[in-house]
Amino acid sequence: MFISAYGEMCATIISSMNETYRKAFKALGDPTRLHIVEFLARTCCSTVAIDSRGGVLGPSAGEICCHITGADQITSTVSQHLRELADCGLVQIERRGKHRICTLRSKALQELADYLQKLALEPEEPACCPTPQGANP
Repeated sequence: MFISAYGEMCATIISSMNETYRKAFKALGDPTRLHIVEFLARTCCSTVAIDSRGGVLGPSAGEICCHITGADQITSTVSQHLRELADCGLVQIERRGKHRICTLRSKALQELADYLQKLALEPEEPACCPTPQGANP
């Protein structure tokens, strides 16, 4: 009974992680969202910071929109892209006064990279696949 419950719990955790990865990869599959992530990765502030006068440091949603579209104000399209990136855990959005400051969640990106690295290091031919006749194992 314990083993069965433990197995079900492990399957649920694995399924949850796969869903997390799927959402993140789907989000990054959109060219605009990938461009936003690349822009955030190149900014000087990876986390929200407050300057000595109380001003917010870090790219605001409006600045991201300006970079992506050239528009002076944030558009609903860019806002939706930011929301998708936040929902899958790749971007953190913090409201600071009238600003929405966006930062990249580098730990989430590292987890995706680790996941891909693990897949790349697995054997090319899983143990369940038969070896073709005449091939050397």
